[in-house]
Amino acid sequence: RGRAIEILKLFRALHRTRQQVFKNDARALEAARQKINEEFRNHQDETSSERIAELMKIGSDVEFLLRTSVIQGLHTGSDSLMLIPRKDLLLDNVPYCDSPTRKL
Repeated sequence: RGRAIEILKLFRALHRTRQQVFKNDARALEAARQKINEEFRNHQDETSSERIAELMKIGSDVEFLLRTSVIQGLHTGSDSLMLIPRKDLLLDNVPYCDSPTRKL
């Protein structure tokens, strides 16, 4: 019973992330929806606890990668692309310092 709730939470999280990541892109939204549903449908009869845990790990890794690594882009010309990052992807730019700090 508890496992089913965790699976449903992951399913919902993947769909919520899909909606945020592919916002305003109907084709990508639909493709991601179909892929998520297909993967869950293909494994709905899985009974092995180890395999279920492995699939849950894969699903949560996919959700994390979608949320943290995917940026939308729009073609603005034949050879140019405008990137549209989400606010949660924008990080403060921390300058790199290649000289070590001295301990006093």
